[in-house]
Amino acid sequence: MVAAVIFVAINQRAAITSVGPLVGLIRDHLNMSNAVAGMISTIPLLAFAFFSPFAPKLGRKFGIEVVLLAALVVLTMGIILRSLAGVAYLFVGTSIIGIAIAVLNVLLPSLIKQQFPNRIGTMTGVYTISSNLMGAIASGISIPIAIGLGYGWQGALGLWGILSFISILVWLPQMKRRSGGKSDREEVNDNQQINMWRSPLAWQVTLFMGLQSMIFYVLITWLPEILKSQGIGSDQSGWVLSILQLSLLPFTFIIPVISERMSNQRLLVVTMFTLFLMGTLGLLYGSSNLIVLWIILIGSGGGIAFGLAMMFFSLRTENAHEAAELSGMAQSVGYLLAATGPLFFGFLHDVTNSWTTPLFILVGSTVLLFIFGLGAASNRYISS
Repeated sequence: MVAAVIFVAINQRAAITSVGPLVGLIRDHLNMSNAVAGMISTIPLLAFAFFSPFAPKLGRKFGIEVVLLAALVVLTMGIILRSLAGVAYLFVGTSIIGIAIAVLNVLLPSLIKQQFPNRIGTMTGVYTISSNLMGAIASGISIPIAIGLGYGWQGALGLWGILSFISILVWLPQMKRRSGGKSDREEVNDNQQINMWRSPLAWQVTLFMGLQSMIFYVLITWLPEILKSQGIGSDQSGWVLSILQLSLLPFTFIIPVISERMSNQRLLVVTMFTLFLMGTLGLLYGSSNLIVLWIILIGSGGGIAFGLAMMFFSLRTENAHEAAELSGMAQSVGYLLAATGPLFFGFLHDVTNSWTTPLFILVGSTVLLFIFGLGAASNRYISS
């Protein structure tokens, strides 16, 4: 089961993060405009937003293990379809990939709560670091595979279908495990279902998830341009962006393990806010010679925020069904913010012709993240 969880996790980002470095090649090969090419990255986020609420219902009706297996099969089909020639195949395949990963994102925390009730923190850490690490690797090897090895953008994207197919084989034994133990449907009385959308605590978790997701995608999208405005070259800004992603990795594993052992997680929320605030203010007012320090602070804060967001799905719920429902709600709103955040920040830059106002908005977002984080970190269940 541990191996199965890891193989699901490494499929959660790789098929998407591998696209970014290849957008230029795809655009030129298919004669697309920049606006159309930008939709390649936006479509999966919109799929996450709109399809995440449906995943818990599928998991409850058919069983989490069955639905995760089906999602891996659909993901493999989407990756193959995306790699075929033609704009239509590209966008249809990308949409299918987004839907499949939305299901994986929502149901994996629920599965961990169900199968590892005494090791939720450790297993959440294992799956978050597996997901983020493979996502970073996918970004780094896309161009070498496409250009260095001569496979082109289609081969570089199609490669991840091999990984998802292997994951199907690794997951198949879990179908036998499903026949034993208590099913998710037996775990929840229909008369005691909770409406997550009416729960103040669920909204605090959701807005925490959404804001941390938005901040991450805003930085991934616009950090190179922000650095460029401060006189830092394109080559250096690329390395700085890599440092941002690498600095959050250790925290995505450590934070879930630590948070499970705490009566509440408010100290971690305060630490996260302090790191975020220092790093963002450093970008605004600090020396460009210390840019790596500011980015490490922001990345560390982002790693704590992501680890907490994933743990809140389990810590604030009493069973796997509630965890899936909360995960679906939080990721739906979260990825909607993630999809619109970069557009809004780009608009602010166009209007003001400066990154000062967008960075002030980023500071305001971290303050809101702190407020909602304190509420989400309190020691209580949504059902109470």
